[in-house]
Amino acid sequence: MDRVHASTASSPRLSSRLLLQAAGVVVVVVESGALSYKYRNGQGEQTLKNPAASTPRSRSAPMAAVQRLLRASASSGGAAASAARRRMSTAVAAEQTAPPSFAGAAERARRRAAEERNVQWVFLGCPGVGKGTYASRLSRLLGVPHIATGDLVRDELASSGPLSVQLAEIVNQGKLVSDEIIINLLSKRLKKGEDQGESGFILDGFPRTVNQAEILDGVTDIDMVVNLKLREDVLVEKCLGRRICSQCGKNFNLACIDVKGENGLPPIYMEPLLPPNNCMSKLITRADDTEEVVRNRLKIYNDMSQPVEGFYRQQGKLLEFDLPGGIPESWPKLLHVLNLEDQEEMKLATA
Repeated sequence: MDRVHASTASSPRLSSRLLLQAAGVVVVVVESGALSYKYRNGQGEQTLKNPAASTPRSRSAPMAAVQRLLRASASSGGAAASAARRRMSTAVAAEQTAPPSFAGAAERARRRAAEERNVQWVFLGCPGVGKGTYASRLSRLLGVPHIATGDLVRDELASSGPLSVQLAEIVNQGKLVSDEIIINLLSKRLKKGEDQGESGFILDGFPRTVNQAEILDGVTDIDMVVNLKLREDVLVEKCLGRRICSQCGKNFNLACIDVKGENGLPPIYMEPLLPPNNCMSKLITRADDTEEVVRNRLKIYNDMSQPVEGFYRQQGKLLEFDLPGGIPESWPKLLHVLNLEDQEEMKLATA
């Protein structure tokens, strides 16, 4: 696993800061009036003056924020636009030696021009760990859609489509939905986003199997995989406290978790995420949020997750993050790990 540290050069004010991490290595920080391009690993520092472009296998639309910055530079003259493209600053510090395949993935990332890169991330973690919460916040911060496979399944259930009866039986029994169904739903969503010009995505809850990961690798480039981790007793409490507003569809949690530290594990405190008064009377519990079903889902997930984690670890793309508590404790630390600590951006992401 590689920790990533972004350099801000000498710019007096950060106008647009975007993290685009490919193979756990490359971070791009776009700054007002100061762009350079550097790569640093355990072997020393390299300056990449003219990284050659290559076309991604699928999503070729450039990130919207980078486009806006370059258009603004172009409007003030060709020289400014040229300078903006020349001076892109990145710095990366590796904490440990990566597997052999890591160098190839990093090289592929460096060959792509900055304008062509998209945020294409995956969030992994046990049911109830908070993938949706943190993925949705980061999607607002980075301006890319948050695509949750769980939401895709629930949307299909609500639509009374051809898969709804089959899905209802699977979900109510706490079983995992088959690869075929998930890939079908996800493919339709990605195609819709591509048609609408979406510039990347954050996937939540997919892939769950190595087979799914291999299929995903065949159609798009995944830049980074964030694996959220939380102890099992806390996960069970969180899942049992989950509620959904039947009117607005927002998620809340009534559980107040206060677990003492023992057996070398740190204490964890999580405040409840309470709904506003107008939602309180409309709260419902998901059919799969009973203790028996939750524990069964956790067991199934743990049995299946190790190969997927190993798959992305071998590629040098896996970032493991242990949640230290609730949102107030975990969100700033996640931003720190991802080098997204800018206060203005943090306010925008949590507004």
